[in-house]
Amino acid sequence: MNEITEFVTFLAKERNDSPHTVKAYERDVSAFAAFCQNYYGGPWTWAGVDRLAIRGFLAAEQQRGVGKRSVARALSALRTFYRFLNATRGLEVNPARAARTPKIDRTLPTYLDRQETDELFNHAEQRAAAGGFTETRDLAILEMFYSTGVRLSELAGLNDADVDLVSDQVKVRGKGKKERIVPLGSHASGTLRTYLAKRGHGRAVFVNRRGKRLSPRGIQLAMKRLFETLARGTNLHVHALRHSFATHLLDAGADLRAVQELLGHASLGTTQVYTHTSVERLKKVYHQAHPRA
Repeated sequence: MNEITEFVTFLAKERNDSPHTVKAYERDVSAFAAFCQNYYGGPWTWAGVDRLAIRGFLAAEQQRGVGKRSVARALSALRTFYRFLNATRGLEVNPARAARTPKIDRTLPTYLDRQETDELFNHAEQRAAAGGFTETRDLAILEMFYSTGVRLSELAGLNDADVDLVSDQVKVRGKGKKERIVPLGSHASGTLRTYLAKRGHGRAVFVNRRGKRLSPRGIQLAMKRLFETLARGTNLHVHALRHSFATHLLDAGADLRAVQELLGHASLGTTQVYTHTSVERLKKVYHQAHPRA
């Protein structure tokens, strides 16, 4: 359908949404179009869709085993699509607006405690001390993740021009291609210098042995090798380093809004989940230590 193709172009070119969001929204709206074909059993139009069709689609998605978070995203995609139709086609209706967003159970993010963090870095430093290119690079990646709290896609997209080792800061391109500057800790800066000396000239900061940009999947596998040294390493993912960055900052008394800016969150509410993590940890300490807890 032409409307969906134009919508996808609008998301990518005008809204500057991330490739992940663009693909997800295209998939969601296309799935809804396929649903409507069966639901109406014949010709139908976007203008003729009612809220019962929207609710039926969301229910069908949940019956297929799609999670609440993905169903909520599908509803958001449809609302955005109808706003796009209103702006470009003059369509007055938005049946997705009347549908209720599924209540999402907020799970506390997985993060490393201080002991696990120390164990992880000790192991990575021992590997890098042997002097191998891959081991030195993996330590630099680990340091970069924990020092800056960047997302996987942000780290994978880093170029040499984004890293300022004089001012110890990094320019990061986040969701919606928004740029932010994040400080680089002294440990990360030193490790990065060592790695770059081994890497030689290039454009991408992190590369494989052939000198090609390391893909997000390649970075995940590199971190997985390091995580495997921890007791619960098989259950950890790269994003746990970003969660650890935020949690440890807040544990040490960092300002919530400062952490929001460092993480590149559009909403303070997204950052507040880390305060719950810190409170849960404090409760655990309280119950273990207080004589009348």
